[in-house]
Amino acid sequence: MEINWQPDPQVTTPLYQQISAYCRQQIQQGNWLVGEKLPAQRQLAAQFNVNRSTIVTALNDLQADGVLSSAYGDGTRVASNTWSLALDWQPYLHGQFNANLPTIQTINRLEGESYLRLSTGELAPELFPQKLVQAKLQAITPQITQMNYLEPLGALNLRQALAKRLQRWHIDVQPENILITTGSLQALDLISVALLKPGATVYTEAATYLKSLQVFQSAAATLTGIPQDDAGLCYWQIPPHSTTQQLLYTIPSFQNPTGSVMSLQRRQQLLQFAQKHQLPIIEDTAYQELWLETPPPLPLKALDRANNVLYLGTISKTLAPGLRIGWLVGPAAVIRRLSDVKMQTDYGASSLAQQLLAALLTDSAYDAYLTELRQQLRQRRDAALASLQDYLADVATWQIPRGGFYIWLKLAPTINVERLFQAALKRHILFNPGTIYGTNQALRLSFAYVAPAEFRQGIAVLAQLIKRARKD
Repeated sequence: MEINWQPDPQVTTPLYQQISAYCRQQIQQGNWLVGEKLPAQRQLAAQFNVNRSTIVTALNDLQADGVLSSAYGDGTRVASNTWSLALDWQPYLHGQFNANLPTIQTINRLEGESYLRLSTGELAPELFPQKLVQAKLQAITPQITQMNYLEPLGALNLRQALAKRLQRWHIDVQPENILITTGSLQALDLISVALLKPGATVYTEAATYLKSLQVFQSAAATLTGIPQDDAGLCYWQIPPHSTTQQLLYTIPSFQNPTGSVMSLQRRQQLLQFAQKHQLPIIEDTAYQELWLETPPPLPLKALDRANNVLYLGTISKTLAPGLRIGWLVGPAAVIRRLSDVKMQTDYGASSLAQQLLAALLTDSAYDAYLTELRQQLRQRRDAALASLQDYLADVATWQIPRGGFYIWLKLAPTINVERLFQAALKRHILFNPGTIYGTNQALRLSFAYVAPAEFRQGIAVLAQLIKRARKD
């Protein structure tokens, strides 16, 4: 329940009546739904900047009219909107797609406000290659003679450019093996609705970005975590036989959130296992280009000789998430099936964004930009590691990331990560607790978004909050 309003003490209408009228308005407009729980009285008093007695008077007024109801131990809820003409939408809010975790909803809502974002999974605005993109937009403008729908698989010149770049990773595919998607998240959504049956099992790393989403769960699939060791995913812990459909989702290079890298030997062994047991693999390569010292091993797709792997790529991490362009590489039959479903949802990704990306990928200036970006990220990583060493070395451990954006911080067992999250919010600091990735006693930090000086300030505040919590 969002409240972005305060009563005006300068007007003659009593504060409690202003609050009562505001609540009625929110219910009448359908912003607050029947059965929805109001915040606690103390929280409302702080939100409205009034005494608690004013809140009690306003709530009593609403309860007397049957608008709100209160029960011991259950708080105050919206009871009725029958006095208005507003439709009760509450019965319609439980469709097939699951709601985000409350913590994720909080993070999504507050990232647009003035919070220090220590975990944001995107590049800092100052790292965006503004001049390069502007030059490419000017260059392609004369070539744009229409903006009609593109073919189902996406712009041919973009798929050709991607096929050529994939050869650098020893992946030999044709344009008909590539589907352009509206970001890699849409690729996951297409797989979930077009390839999986209800009750399917999706295996992942034990701590995984996928658990912060509801894509596969909303398709009635079950996520099951598989442990990792120093070499990567412990694939032998995947049950070899099952009566249900099975699939593996993995980020082998600079995994989100842990930053781990699967060894070449482990990749080869995993593919042998997958081929033997007919296990499809979704390989997410969002961070593959962002190595900080040396490139990671070859992708699973490059080693795949049995068409076990669906390969996902995106421009969101290396350039800009706002372009909303990703790609999926797989057998032609699978690509045709997914493209048919995609045409039933959005009829194709932005044609302008596709033409811009095609122009960028065929220009050597883009590779020069990636080289500079890696250098910038390496400097930010080193500064972040120095901040952690100075402030959190006595309460946390971490590995030095070899690429990507993230540092996976493991905290001492005495620290309650959820309470730390709430305490940090009060200081206008946002971070992603490990619980949203399926594990406790950890949090994900990103060195790619906030400037090193701001990162250091945020870590200093976290250290203070942790020290205070340990005393309590």
